[in-house]
Amino acid sequence: MVTVLLFGQTLRQTVEESELQIEVAGPLTVRALLEANQDRLGGVMPFLGKGELLVTVNRKVGSMDSVVHDGDTVKLTHQFNPTYEGATWQNP
Repeated sequence: MVTVLLFGQTLRQTVEESELQIEVAGPLTVRALLEANQDRLGGVMPFLGKGELLVTVNRKVGSMDSVVHDGDTVKLTHQFNPTYEGATWQNP
């Protein structure tokens, strides 16, 4: 089971929950996790396409290609302007 935490009013309004428990069969990427659970996380997909999601996996900065395993925690945060917010300006 992977715990998905959603931060920011924008994401919470689209998904209507701030914490989700999702069953996983094996290791998969964050992108694959979101795409496989569009019934519950479909509201975040438009932000994924725009590059407006900041991802952390187990409290470490990640990306859509980060691999998650059973027991991991994924935190998704909406960043309105990726050029000035989030990890982009810290890690050029």
